[in-house]
Amino acid sequence: ACSPMDLSELLKEGTKESHDRAENTQFVKDFLKGRIKKELFKLATVALYFTYSALEEEMDRNKDNPVFAPLYFPVELHRREALAKDLKYFYGEDWKEKIQCSEATQQYVDRIHHVGQHEPELLVAHAYTRYMGDLSGGQVLKKVAQRALKLPSTEEGIQFYVFDNISNAQQFKQLYRARMNALDLDKNTKERIVEEANKAFRFNMQVLNK
Repeated sequence: ACSPMDLSELLKEGTKESHDRAENTQFVKDFLKGRIKKELFKLATVALYFTYSALEEEMDRNKDNPVFAPLYFPVELHRREALAKDLKYFYGEDWKEKIQCSEATQQYVDRIHHVGQHEPELLVAHAYTRYMGDLSGGQVLKKVAQRALKLPSTEEGIQFYVFDNISNAQQFKQLYRARMNALDLDKNTKERIVEEANKAFRFNMQVLNK
């Protein structure tokens, strides 16, 4: 049973508004209707690659830090390699030379690095916002993208949405929330994590607000 002071509950309640706003951005609304242009999808994949590279670098850095260690699931969650495969599919072998980090994405990346290096307890907010979203709404977007962009049924181009090492997303999310709730954090830190999660939502929206 959850108590109202549980971090997972505080995050759910505290980011409700941001979550609704994120779901109502033009990008997401168009996406869900299958009105997604390949060029825009490719740019979104580039932004995700830079974001997850930063996030996973900082998670690796803090994998033994008690404020984050229980949430370190590299095998199950890490997305960087999957995104590299998607970029190779869309841009070809020399994809690294063809992509660049947009200004909005760079601000997001800088924030993640700052948090990982100076306030690692806030890393939870960034991991939660991205991975829990990927395991929830992300699965809907995967099917839409595959159909709208006429991508192969072999899931090329949408590896980002494929979590091979999670057999049951629902169960995994429960485990993740339980681990979050077990972190030894005071009330003030929990409030800062909720505030940071709202920032993460804002960064995500700015990145996609092309």
